Amino acid sequence: MLTQEEKRDIQERINNKMSDLKERIDEYKELTKPIPPSEAIGRVSRMDAINNRSVNEAALIQLKNQVQGLENALKRLGEDKFGRCISCGEKIPIGRIIIMPGAIRCVRCS
Repeated sequence: MLTQEEKRDIQERINNKMSDLKERIDEYKELTKPIPPSEAIGRVSRMDAINNRSVNEAALIQLKNQVQGLENALKRLGEDKFGRCISCGEKIPIGRIIIMPGAIRCVRCS
């Protein structure tokens, strides 16, 4: 079980990481806006822009999933089972939780 100090540290790290991720999400939202057909760029450039947009949309989805994982971690932080692997029930090392606060499995079960 985690100490109160460890929980506060993890909560602070989660909040900081969520803040960073939300800034990146805003950036990716700008990058994934549609390119109006009226914008005069060449055919190849338009195809390249569409491809880049697809890559950025995939990155945006991944960032949103990370934020969701962190929000779930914040909800679980007060529970006794926080810091325990959902697969095997073993304690997740504090180092892993600090690096990946949204981790719900130990390294072995991941």
